[in-house]
Amino acid sequence: MSESRPLRLVIFDFDGTLSDSGHFFMSVADQLAERFNFRRVCPAEAELLRHKSSREVIAYLGIPRWKMPLIARHLRNLVLRDAHRIELFPGTPDLLEKLDETGVKIALVTSNSERNARLILGDQHIARIDLFACGSSLFGKARKFRHVLKKLGIAPDQALAVGDETRDIDAAHEVGARAGAVLWGYASEAVLSAHRPDVLFAEPEDILDYVRRHRSPR
Repeated sequence: MSESRPLRLVIFDFDGTLSDSGHFFMSVADQLAERFNFRRVCPAEAELLRHKSSREVIAYLGIPRWKMPLIARHLRNLVLRDAHRIELFPGTPDLLEKLDETGVKIALVTSNSERNARLILGDQHIARIDLFACGSSLFGKARKFRHVLKKLGIAPDQALAVGDETRDIDAAHEVGARAGAVLWGYASEAVLSAHRPDVLFAEPEDILDYVRRHRSPR
């Protein structure tokens, strides 16, 4: 991906990128497995799955594609019920505030619902996001990315998509946006690197530094 054109937009994933929801998802994993009849995983297996791609994880768990929308809907309801248990990563508030000051647009594309994202973000941080495109299917983020780009009138190569899973990288590549992968979320650095993101971020401050170096002049 060429980085010759200046950045005008950052598209964030939510869970595992801005929101520290991993512990919550692990706490309901057995409940989901029992309800939707897919494979349960022990802690050792959970660590193993961090080194697999998003599609490999689904295959390992034995989840047929037709069940995925049902699981996603139920999971969104669980998040809504327990949104008070889920917090933003410590660096997220400062990152959103300072990104807003750079003048780049900020969008949120997530498989979670907009209502859940807003509850967890809070009013102060909601105000910094220019566009919400929520409720994507597990592998449907590219479609949401295209919607965001069209709505905001921004070319794909002037956008950076930031997420914590291989499917986020794949979606960015599909639409021609730059792919940024964070190392504090779900997937391991090794599997993220294997999917060739344009940039890896070790901490939220790294995202801000990258945007400042590549943003469009005001």
